[in-house]
Amino acid sequence: MTRVDREAHVDAGAPGADVSLQLGRGVRAVLLVISIAVLSIGIPAYLLADVDDVARSEAWIITLALIVWAGGRLSFLWVSGIPRLFDFFFWLFVYIFMGIAPTAQIRSGLTSTTTPGVDPALDVPTAGTVVLGVVCYEVGRLIWIARERRGRAHEAGPVRPVSNWRTAVLFLVALALSGFVLSRLGVTVFQGSREAAAAARAAAWPDPAIRSLVYASGIYPMVVAVGALVQWRRTSRNPISRRLALVAALVGAVVLMLIVNPVTSARYTFGTIAFALAVYAGAVLTRRRARLTMLAVIFGFLFVFPLADAFRRETGGAVTRTGFFTEYLSNPDYDAFWQIANALSYWIEGLVAPLSQFAGSLLFWVPRAFWASKPTDTGIMLAEYRGYSFDNLSAPLWAEALVNGGVIVVVILFVVFGCGARAMDVRITAALRRGGVWAIVGAILPVFTTILLRGSLLQATGALFLTIACILLVRGAPPASADGLEADAAPAGGAAQLRG
Repeated sequence: MTRVDREAHVDAGAPGADVSLQLGRGVRAVLLVISIAVLSIGIPAYLLADVDDVARSEAWIITLALIVWAGGRLSFLWVSGIPRLFDFFFWLFVYIFMGIAPTAQIRSGLTSTTTPGVDPALDVPTAGTVVLGVVCYEVGRLIWIARERRGRAHEAGPVRPVSNWRTAVLFLVALALSGFVLSRLGVTVFQGSREAAAAARAAAWPDPAIRSLVYASGIYPMVVAVGALVQWRRTSRNPISRRLALVAALVGAVVLMLIVNPVTSARYTFGTIAFALAVYAGAVLTRRRARLTMLAVIFGFLFVFPLADAFRRETGGAVTRTGFFTEYLSNPDYDAFWQIANALSYWIEGLVAPLSQFAGSLLFWVPRAFWASKPTDTGIMLAEYRGYSFDNLSAPLWAEALVNGGVIVVVILFVVFGCGARAMDVRITAALRRGGVWAIVGAILPVFTTILLRGSLLQATGALFLTIACILLVRGAPPASADGLEADAAPAGGAAQLRG
């Protein structure tokens, strides 16, 4: 019986056990208070004191409220120790990219240098649109929670194992694809800067769509294969098979780190792969580990992510950061809020072709030779609309919704997203403990949502579809015996069965 199980069945008359239980709850309460004090009170207060308001607009009040809101939600998530990872990464994105960054930029007037000239009159409507999406996300979660309580959604079904022979096939195919990508990129993979790596990819595959798909094919099949090998090792009773699976998984992890290293690859891609490998290694297997992992991710996004470019660029040695919030001022990495403003302006001017951008993302695989009017990347489209010379811009989910139909699509998309995130969290929380193919989903897709949230969809869709296809490929047959039905009787909230 796990520690959490023992806590759930503790005898009120057993003083030692009762004190132990109270101590655990007391520690969690203290951690929660400290976390809220830092994330929802301390950091917002420090921002107000550190960044002078130049009176660009009053929208910073709304984005400041988002910091407080998201900080509280993050605190409850990591302190609980239950790895609801889709929810966790959503609130982490909101906290930084829709909270801290726009608040600092609006107060200082130093907006992202790649999205100049945004009308200050759009600031408050843009902040309102962001809040609308967040509220709808919460509504979607509540809808699914209500469905769970009515007994119409189960926490977990039978463990769906991986297919060993399909895993072997995927690993060999992924090894060939990764080897091809490594051979074309050459030494820039090992010792170049980010610019050199980007130039090498452009030289190897001039067409952007082909370049994105080929590069993704060297990464995501392998990360799925490594996860499947870990599950194979976990379930195999044959010592030789277990050793072979372990060796193959380690080889795959090394290959991934060669392609997706922290110097030459995009930080979001590196973070996705690094987090997945950490989960495979058991980073969220118990409540204690899950707490430490989620806390480390928050710390990484706040302190490591902003400084990562110092070692990734040819001029990376010149780091001029003079304060915590100066990283966010004028920084092109935090253009998400302003791209939502541009998308809102695009919709207000009546330029939207309903669902056109979504169609381009879903049909990313159709060559432009067969579809001459195929929509371009939403970030590029908004850059062209605004007349920007630089077009490698983000297109957050809010912006994607606006350019596909306006505010009503924002409402629909985020309600669906909230429902889906809760439904997926219910499945993966149990799977991360019990294993099976859903454990692979839980390792990769939650952190991948940060790429989807930042956008654009067209850039992320190919990798997402490739990942899902590989997961479906390694999915084994459902268990035929009652042995695999252990979770069917699990009570609601059974995620708490994670070991302490």
